[in-house]
Amino acid sequence: MNRPIQQQIHDTLVDALAPAHLQVINESDNHNVPPGSESHFKVVIVTDRFADKRLIQRHREVNALLKPYLDGPVHALSMFTHTAEEWTAKGQIVPDSPPCRGGS
Repeated sequence: MNRPIQQQIHDTLVDALAPAHLQVINESDNHNVPPGSESHFKVVIVTDRFADKRLIQRHREVNALLKPYLDGPVHALSMFTHTAEEWTAKGQIVPDSPPCRGGS
């Protein structure tokens, strides 16, 4: 049985980055897609492996890890990439995603 894409993304990031905190949130139901879709995700990842890396470097690293999903079933990925210190300074809060403005 195939594991859900959400779980596959989670496992890929855990294996590669050993995060202190990780959320993989399926936001597909906020978009004009069939029920049960796994096409739109938000990732919140906290790891000290991001220390001394600029935001673009962090995003490129996550995008490279998730390339098989981004080339296939995942249409959109938003990400919040922090070190533990940054995560604490932000109050461990991630902003809500804006409502979908696309297709009908």
